[in-house]
Amino acid sequence: MPNQAQNSNDKKKYDLEERTAQFGEAIIELVKTFPKDPINSPFISQIVRAGTSIGANYVEADGAQSRKDFRHKISICKKESKETKHWLRMIAKANPTRRDECQKLLREAQELSLIFSSILLPKK
Repeated sequence: MPNQAQNSNDKKKYDLEERTAQFGEAIIELVKTFPKDPINSPFISQIVRAGTSIGANYVEADGAQSRKDFRHKISICKKESKETKHWLRMIAKANPTRRDECQKLLREAQELSLIFSSILLPKK
């Protein structure tokens, strides 16, 4: 039985690692299609940084040296998820014809933020 529980935990870790990576990839694919104008350029730079760092920080959390380090990295994941939501809102405003695509990613960023919040909840 212990192996089954461990496999289940490994699957959960892998799923979140993969999910955050796919989210970062989706952000990259989205912004590659936007015109590089004075409004979009800074938004593109910010959203790529925030959206791709979620996965990078999750990978770091997964290899954390201590519980405190793990919680710190997860809190950064949460912060970057929330920041990504902000930039998605701004980029959708600047590109109204792409609002639906941005909304899909905004929902995923919200879900990731909620996941990281639940990880940070104190254990009872």
